[in-house]
Amino acid sequence: MKTQNQFLELPADPDESNYPRQVFNSCYSFVEPVKTPKPYLIAHSSEMAQKLGMSEEFALSSEFLKIMSGQAPLGDCKSYAMCYGGHQFGNWAGQLGDGRAINIGEILDADSNSQVLQLKGAGPTPYSRSGDGYAVLRSSVREFLCSEAMHHLGIPTTRALSLVGTGEDVMRDMFYNGNVQMEPGAIVCRVAPSFLRFGNYQLPASRNDKETLQKLVDFTMKSHFSHITKEGVEGILEMFAQVCETTGKMVVDWMRVGFVHGVMNTDNMSILGLTIDYGPYGWLEDYDPAWTPNTTDSGMRRYCYGAQPQIAQWNLCRFGDALLPLIGDVEPLQEILEQSSIDLGNRFSEMMCSKLALPASQSGEEELFSSLNELLQSEEIDQILFYRRLANCPLDEKPEVNFDHMQEAYYSPDKCSQESKAQLYDFLCQYRKRLDEYKVNPQEREESMNRVNPLYVLRNYLAQLAIDEATEGKFERILETLEVLRNPYTEQEGKEEFGAKRPKWARSRPGCSMLSCSS
Repeated sequence: MKTQNQFLELPADPDESNYPRQVFNSCYSFVEPVKTPKPYLIAHSSEMAQKLGMSEEFALSSEFLKIMSGQAPLGDCKSYAMCYGGHQFGNWAGQLGDGRAINIGEILDADSNSQVLQLKGAGPTPYSRSGDGYAVLRSSVREFLCSEAMHHLGIPTTRALSLVGTGEDVMRDMFYNGNVQMEPGAIVCRVAPSFLRFGNYQLPASRNDKETLQKLVDFTMKSHFSHITKEGVEGILEMFAQVCETTGKMVVDWMRVGFVHGVMNTDNMSILGLTIDYGPYGWLEDYDPAWTPNTTDSGMRRYCYGAQPQIAQWNLCRFGDALLPLIGDVEPLQEILEQSSIDLGNRFSEMMCSKLALPASQSGEEELFSSLNELLQSEEIDQILFYRRLANCPLDEKPEVNFDHMQEAYYSPDKCSQESKAQLYDFLCQYRKRLDEYKVNPQEREESMNRVNPLYVLRNYLAQLAIDEATEGKFERILETLEVLRNPYTEQEGKEEFGAKRPKWARSRPGCSMLSCSS
């Protein structure tokens, strides 16, 4: 492994002791992972290991386990936790930082690109505040599986290299209701070209620390936006425009597959447009734009599925605020934000067209989209299965033929009202008319729709089943789930349960319906 320490050229916290505190004029603090007593490898991503130039033999070795559990360093790298702030649920929270994540170093991967390796759950840092810095098995399983699932869905994301059990239990109150339990601890090794977030820039800006902000932006430009040829203010504005673009593309992809991040705070927004920090996320099963998986957000629903594009824009505004001290003029930032909002709307329309196998269009399909949105909310309808069934729906003139074909997507087809059945038929008539106008071939329609509408996603209950078995020391389901999710758009023989509707028992079970930030 060829390691490097690029990030360490930035200002470091001069205090190398490890206790909760405010850290000033620094981008990170040196800290070492806690050495776990009896670590054991639960799973690893062979693809990610290969991308990093690691052989399968090495990934199964004791040396790999020592590094991934924090018992041994990554070559000559020095580990650290990043310092950043952020807006949480719309309110400025001040300093936050890597409270349970420790960057153990950087590797040049097989393509000579820099990749940062980060252990989540490896112990306390100066940014842990009142937390212990550890993570539990249930949240670690969810992060490991979802990171890789998102990658195979074609959505920009941090990756997961390994999932390690620590051999120690961790005390957690899952729903913050006084029901404290001991849970098995675990560590996920996350991988990304960078873990920089909007909050990294917000914190020095909030403290009027222009010097640190400038150094951080210069580093970002050199390390991650070196293709930008403009210099000074013009270069920073170009970087901002590109962050707006990649963020917008990422969120539209979330909407395409029904992913709900659950906690879109500014400290959870990557400057590279990567999905980052898999906490109380969820997958939209029955279509409800107001649904959020996060118990903390159950009242306000700030981060619900339907609000994600608007929240992304709000967060980009806050990132722009952080860059303002270096720009000196708010007007060019506002112009970029206004254009990014227009671009986001256009991308969303194009995405919806792609889900229906219609030619990309920036206008003209609003009536059809509106009818579809109303239809999906008329009954409890599984939106993943709806699009897969729609791909080869005969679009027959007889309403009962269409419903018979589509009823698999309904949670209670036997209780579906005549009004809802009529609504389905009306939508299908509109849809068939548009397909006829564009002369879309039925076979091409099915193939096109199945390329963008997945059959297999990490449904909340599937993750919980893997967690249940892992808690008993059985890890086969984690590996099987990972294998199925590697091909989310292709029907796989014998894997019907992974593409089925949510079962009744999962409707209100903790971990299947709502989750907390507890990990």
